[in-house]
Amino acid sequence: MIEASPRAKLLDAAIDHIAHHGGAGKSLRALAAGLGTSHRMLIYHFGSKEGLLTAVAREVEARQRAALADLDPAGAGREFWRRLTDESLRANEKLFFQLYGQALGGTPGTKEFLDGVIEDWLGPVEALLAQYGVPEADRPAHARLGLAVARGLLLDLVTTGDRDAVDAAMEKFLALYENP
Repeated sequence: MIEASPRAKLLDAAIDHIAHHGGAGKSLRALAAGLGTSHRMLIYHFGSKEGLLTAVAREVEARQRAALADLDPAGAGREFWRRLTDESLRANEKLFFQLYGQALGGTPGTKEFLDGVIEDWLGPVEALLAQYGVPEADRPAHARLGLAVARGLLLDLVTTGDRDAVDAAMEKFLALYENP
């Protein structure tokens, strides 16, 4: 078994810590203390607080894409939505939208967050759409639509906390693919 690098260990710890305690509003020193390391070690591995938070958000997204690929197509939409809206991910989802806004606003150290934030999802979503029988020519548009709907509803959820309303809206969206 290959042991994880120090950076990977810190990243895993940061993902877990932020999921339970948040992170965007904390200083780098406070994050380091929560992780049981020094701020210098975080700077060494991630460059800055923004670099750490970007790495966390990108890794959570990568794990979500990997989980999408492993789902049974028959119930993939609902199962994936259930996973995305799990309470244990709420702080990471909030972090995603905080970083998205900061990157769009030009906050130093966050621009790289936008790299692949859309494009990295299109292939996995198009692969799922292929299993639903969506014609190849239509998949890119449907993939962007699905990503936009999911992200919009996730933003609604982290903003309002109204799980029933966002679940009902996603159910209507998913039904469009089951009953075209």
